[in-house]
Amino acid sequence: MKRNFKIYLLMGLFLIISSYTIAQKDTLSQEKILVQTSHSISSHTLFQYVVELTSPKYGGRLSGTEEYKKVAEWVAKCFREWGLKPGGDNGSYLQSFPNPYTLVFKGCQAYLHIPYKNSVIKKFYQYEKDFIPGSTSDSGEVTAEVVYVGYGITAPELNYDDYKNVDVKGKIVLMEREVPISPDKEPEEFKKWRPYSFHQYKLKNAYEHGAVGMLYNYGPIANPNNAFIKGFIYTHIGKEVIKDLFAGTGRTHEGIIKKIRETRRPQSFSTGKIFTIKNITEHHPDGIGYNVIGYIEGTDPELKNEFIIIGAHLDHCGRCPEIMPGANDNASGVAVVLGVAEAIAKCAIKPKRTIVFICFGAEEQGVFGSKFYLEHPVFPLEKTLCFINLDGVGCGDKIRALAGKNFPSLWSFFKKNNEKYIHRIIKAPYFANITRPRLDAARFMWKGIPTLSFSVFGARSYYHITKDSPETITPEILEDLAQLVFLSVMDIANQEKVNFR
Repeated sequence: MKRNFKIYLLMGLFLIISSYTIAQKDTLSQEKILVQTSHSISSHTLFQYVVELTSPKYGGRLSGTEEYKKVAEWVAKCFREWGLKPGGDNGSYLQSFPNPYTLVFKGCQAYLHIPYKNSVIKKFYQYEKDFIPGSTSDSGEVTAEVVYVGYGITAPELNYDDYKNVDVKGKIVLMEREVPISPDKEPEEFKKWRPYSFHQYKLKNAYEHGAVGMLYNYGPIANPNNAFIKGFIYTHIGKEVIKDLFAGTGRTHEGIIKKIRETRRPQSFSTGKIFTIKNITEHHPDGIGYNVIGYIEGTDPELKNEFIIIGAHLDHCGRCPEIMPGANDNASGVAVVLGVAEAIAKCAIKPKRTIVFICFGAEEQGVFGSKFYLEHPVFPLEKTLCFINLDGVGCGDKIRALAGKNFPSLWSFFKKNNEKYIHRIIKAPYFANITRPRLDAARFMWKGIPTLSFSVFGARSYYHITKDSPETITPEILEDLAQLVFLSVMDIANQEKVNFR
């Protein structure tokens, strides 16, 4: 009897060891397939996606335009070729939403009138170096005195009004962006000022005080994230214009800013300078924007009802009036989404959970495409495990995973795979997310969805100007990041139990 028991015990141990060995070999085999598939993601292919997305035929990808619709259809075509299921309207890959837009044409000017003896000299400023037309400005020309109005804020509850004691009716206001409070140094105080940081608020407040134009100290860069008001003309300016407008006033721009921030009191004044803004634009209030949505359905009967979203904004700034290519911002992010989508679609190992790919529209126009998706979700938000955002991932050799400290269990998958396979320097900071929305990631976090937002740094990049072109892209970082996202998302998709909330 004892002998039979020993035989049965040995047989049981043999079966357990054999099963463990088989499972271990199976795991190693799956890992090998995943790694091999990740190596199919090519920097050359990803770079060609960037080249395609920045092609002049797409006109800078301004949401609402026919050119944007054309690039959205190109992305949808890629999803279709790889066998992704459509997640848009009426069985398509496109989710449409209302999206007004403004076109900017050549011929825009900005110049200062300088009295000289019995005449006036016109100092014309250089496009892109000194000014870029307001991307939502009305068409027209305005010449008027310039009044400096600080941050352009009227906030009675904060005992602060930049328009107090100055008359701006029929004049051009000179204004700062943001607010005089740091969200990092004084987060609780900043929350009170946050509503006044929006570009739309500042422009509307200037108009309501009677101003006919605005010089916005922002860049100068293109920025379609603003309001359109009939008859209101504005442009973005840089240091040269600021210097000239402050010259001879007995004040310095740096000194004024410092005083406002230290005292929390307005320092508005009339510059006495006459300025002309001329913009040639065309507003389209009935524009339609699109999110491009495709998905790979999970194979597990239960887990397929849980969703992982990988996304990037597809749009950029269009023409202002020159084409803004938007290679790093954000053709690079879309390229990585496409690379990951193709790799997962063609991988021999299929995800147990459903993986959704979204290329958002109108991020540059108020982060509106992702807002619309979250208000009209294709997949239940309560079943959405996480959102992986890619924005500005093409210039440099180091990676940033914003909100890594907010969601450490989600970040751990990427940290593990980077240390094992990719070996890039990655910073994963905390994301307070209390400022106005600047990323699609912000919208998802506000909905309570665990989120990581990837970007890249370590090389010079350009923001919302004509120089953000494919020549600035580092193809190798696209490949490494796409491989990292592929490996990590497939890990998440095939874990039996996952909860990042």
